[in-house]
Amino acid sequence: MTYGITVTLDQPFDAAVAAVRAALAGQGFGVLTEIDMAATLKSKLDVDVPAQVILGACNPPLAHRALQAEDSIGLLLPCNVVVRAADDAVVVEALDPQVMVGVTGNQALTAVADEAAGRLRAALDELSA
Repeated sequence: MTYGITVTLDQPFDAAVAAVRAALAGQGFGVLTEIDMAATLKSKLDVDVPAQVILGACNPPLAHRALQAEDSIGLLLPCNVVVRAADDAVVVEALDPQVMVGVTGNQALTAVADEAAGRLRAALDELSA
């Protein structure tokens, strides 16, 4: 099952995170949360993993439309975008908003998910251009 939109970047990790934030902003997404997985796992479990952050991205008009269609959609928000170091590259993955439609079975979310997916794809395409 494919549930993500992915691009691979050839740039340093910190530069990639900054570029992802900028590309998301260009598509109307703000980053509400940032989870540094590597730091969290190091502090909680004393394990080392490659650099990885999870960005909780939100486009307020799309979130509002989704909430109008499905009261409990907040369980699946915000849109998670992962930036992770992989070998000599950085992988950027965004959860495909179509997953919301599949999980809820609510077809009223289709138009919102289509627009959100289009905007996320545009942001990731910008990164790999």
